[in-house]
Formats: sequence, C-alpha cells, structure tokens
Amino acid sequence: MLELRQIQYFIEVAKREHVTEAAHILHVAQSAVSRQIFNLEAELGVSLFIREGRNVKLTPIGSMFLEQMEQAMKLIDNAKREVEEYLDPEKGTIRIGFPSSLAAYTLPTAISAFRERYPHVKFQLNQGSYLSLIDGVVKGEFNLALLGPVPKKEKKIKGKTLFTENIVALLPSGHPLAEKRILKLSELREDSFILFPKGYILREIIVNACEQIGFHPQVSFEGEDIDAIKGLVSAGLGVTLIPEITLIDSYPRSTVKIPITEPDVTRTVGVIIPSERELLPTERLFYEFLSEFFSILDRFRN
Repeated sequence: MLELRQIQYFIEVAKREHVTEAAHILHVAQSAVSRQIFNLEAELGVSLFIREGRNVKLTPIGSMFLEQMEQAMKLIDNAKREVEEYLDPEKGTIRIGFPSSLAAYTLPTAISAFRERYPHVKFQLNQGSYLSLIDGVVKGEFNLALLGPVPKKEKKIKGKTLFTENIVALLPSGHPLAEKRILKLSELREDSFILFPKGYILREIIVNACEQIGFHPQVSFEGEDIDAIKGLVSAGLGVTLIPEITLIDSYPRSTVKIPITEPDVTRTVGVIIPSERELLPTERLFYEFLSEFFSILDRFRN
C-alpha cells in the first residue's frame, strides 16, 4: 500500500537528487528518508534511483513514476483546497499565470478590484512566456492564466476574450516622425526595431503586421520583457510596437506614443482555463468577476 509520506519523500529526493538535502528540506532524519524510499522500491518491486556516492539519479522507470506522482499530488492538493473552499470560497487561494505585458497594469487592476469585494482571498502569481502559460494550465500548475492574444486552437484549454487592445508605435522623442499624430506602419520600413526574441507571441504579431504590407522589420535589439524594450527605445536605439496598455502606468522618458494605421494592429486579451478540469470555487469567483470587470472597464474607456 503506497503511503502519502513515501510519495512526498520520493518527490523531494527526485527533485534534489540528494537524500541529505531532501531530509533537510523535509525536517526529518536522513535515515527516515532512506527507509521510506527503500520501502517504496520494495513495494513497487523496481529501483527508482541509481546511487552515485552521496547523490542519486532517477532510473527511467523512476522518471516515469515521478511524473505520475507529481500529477497525483496536484490532485490531492486540489482536493484539499476544494474542501476548504467549499466551506468558504471567499477565503481561498487563486493561482494565476500572466505574461510581462499584463504585469504592470491589467492584472494588478483586476486583483485590487476583486479584493475590494473579497478581501480574504489570496493570490499566487506566476509570470511566464506565452507557451509556458498555456503549458502551466494544461499541466495543472495553475488553473487560470491571463494571455494576449487568446489562443484559438489549443487542446485541453478554453479561452475567453476580455477585451481587444491597440498596439501602438513607441519612438524616441528625437525621431523624425515623432511629431506625427498618426503613423502608417509602412513609414517605419527603414527603421531599426526593438522586439521580443524569436518565439515570443508579441514579436510574431508585429512581424506579421509588417509582412502583410510588404517589408520584414530590421531588428537591432531584443528585450526579454516590456521594460527592457521601453528602456532601449528611450535610449534612442530603435523603435517598437507595443500594446497600449503597457504604457498606462509607466511612460518611458524621451519617447512618444503614436497610434498605428494601415494596418490597424491589435491583439485580444483574455483568460484561459482547463477544458477538462473544473475550476475550484474561489477560482470560479475570479473567472466570472474578470468578464464583468473588463466589460465595465471597456465601456468606461470608450
């Protein structure tokens, strides 16, 4: 009969690849950890670890067992949380993922409005790239993620659009076009661009918009997050296209924001949830609140 403690000890040893370190983290004697691992292997009839001096490494069957057990522990944690939240959804915890482009304004605004209504709810925030956020929801690391654009064809998740936002040009204030009220995208054809690295969804949106009108942007610098990109523009090293919402709170010095036309460049922003798992009661409260909050905000903006 597998015991919960054996599984917890096994996962900790597998993560650290070291029995002593695992024992230290678990606040138990090393001999207790070794004994539980030995009992677990005896129970299963297979070796989960290869011993290498003081270190241990997972066997191939051990790796497979680890993946399954991590999923099982998530289910057990969810079940415990579900019982607690069923008793009082207004005191639960919401785990949510988000990208850097929604970190400065969108998510904090929504959370503070939600907490005025439910002050005892706690949040665990996970910042990540577009694909890692989708992966996190699929694997159950968190059940909600804010994302732009909202994915359409991903398996195992469903997305709901909260609003559509404009992507605008950000230019150094000394740029020859800095005085213009509106820019055609083609006017930036000869400029050096500062974009996210390849693989980032915002870069794809911008490159696609440029290619749609017949040019490929020359990329002079790359920034891993919105603040790095703003900083490089503000230093006069190039131009960028950036979601307007990222400029609401922090406007970089020595830059100008200009709306883009021909084509209009936009992205949808929304929330994704798993399609094959139920949200916990507290998460459900926040999920429903998001639609209501952004529809009011949208009316207010327009």
